[in-house]
Amino acid sequence: MTTTATPYGQDHFGFATEQVHAGEIVGGDFGARITPIYLTAGFVFDSFDHAEARFAGEDGGLVYTRYANPTNAAVEAKLTALEHGVDSLLVASGQAAITVALLGILKAGDHFLSAPSLYEGSKTLFRENFARFGIEVEFVDDPHDIDDWRRRVRPNTRASYGETIPNPKNDLIDIGQIAAFAREEGLPFVIDSTASTPYLIRPLEHGASIVVHSASKFLSGHGATLAGVVIDGGSFDWARYPDKFPQFSTPIGGAGTPTLAEKFGNTAYLEYTRTIIAGRLGPVLSPLNAFLLQQGLETLSLRVGQHSRNALSVARWLEAQPEVASVDYPGLESNPSHAIARRDYPRGTGSVFGFTLHGGIAHARTLINALELFSRMSHLGDVRSLVLHPGTTSHAHLSAEERDRLGIYPGLVRLSVGIEDEDDLRADLEQAFAAVRAGSAATTHVPVPAFDAGLPLSA
Repeated sequence: MTTTATPYGQDHFGFATEQVHAGEIVGGDFGARITPIYLTAGFVFDSFDHAEARFAGEDGGLVYTRYANPTNAAVEAKLTALEHGVDSLLVASGQAAITVALLGILKAGDHFLSAPSLYEGSKTLFRENFARFGIEVEFVDDPHDIDDWRRRVRPNTRASYGETIPNPKNDLIDIGQIAAFAREEGLPFVIDSTASTPYLIRPLEHGASIVVHSASKFLSGHGATLAGVVIDGGSFDWARYPDKFPQFSTPIGGAGTPTLAEKFGNTAYLEYTRTIIAGRLGPVLSPLNAFLLQQGLETLSLRVGQHSRNALSVARWLEAQPEVASVDYPGLESNPSHAIARRDYPRGTGSVFGFTLHGGIAHARTLINALELFSRMSHLGDVRSLVLHPGTTSHAHLSAEERDRLGIYPGLVRLSVGIEDEDDLRADLEQAFAAVRAGSAATTHVPVPAFDAGLPLSA
């Protein structure tokens, strides 16, 4: 970190120390202890020759905030340290991070594989927007069936993709198993770690090649800004596959000049993604938003630890309620993903999960409207507890059959459990469930239509 002479990755500081000190800029003209906000579009060149050298990349200096900014660079260094990567790139949102991360690898005509359980916004991005770019996504049926992954590999397959803790079903994947498959096939493994953060798991240490986050969520924690980040693990050998990834093995300035892999080594991917993809498409993060993200990062471990403790307590309470058909939280011993959770997530499994009510959408509506501490909004990872009904919001564009296949039943409610006092959260849920029971008692003579039940007829 900047307060020592030791390079990143070699100092072995603890997580809490790194989240406070890594990447910070101390000093300047006034001795500021907190990294300043450099609100500037560009940077002054000393002379004609100085500008020429900057654009040639000869002195490593800054050219334009669309490519790099001191405030952003400090936060990128902190995130690189926390994930144990080699370099990071901040962009304007989590969706921007996913987009530029994959466009740094993929081009028209390429195909990539994905785990089936993802944030619905990512699926829509892949199926609709990427399709317009000529890039095809294919979802495996069972992410734990490596033979299924292998069967779907084509000559034009260029990447694999997944999420650490899928939203909202929390059906964990075996990161190490998929990473091993990807290495065997010569494919980078890109993983969205938004719901876990590096405090709960570092996917790069489990074999992933690239990590992305919606930094608007747990990394910031306060819900005041949007941000996204791409973190390069530096472990994928792009130069080994020049036919698959020619962008890293083509001479930069024509014959006789070095390739990106030769010039930048294990940061070639991040350099290409920063300058050619993000730099040209322009999803730049404002230095002000980077500063706000930095403030959140300094308390990440404290917040995520409390999030996870509260979520486990709430999940256990929900599991005991007769109105609840199922709770999708891998921290519970009854959950199908519990074995992976115990092995790979010793600090907890986050605080975003769904639970399904037997009474379907009617009970979900009553419950959500009765909650007082839980804010009704389409966000997650906030210090405040949040609640949403996926079937009528994030997944409303899908057919009922598609939602059922994904386990997004009419009675599914998604929680993002905050850091409030555990007793207060439980009391809020208790009074909301009391409202559900009161409503049920008043309408016991009215049968619940089959299509409005919490689970499909086949369940």
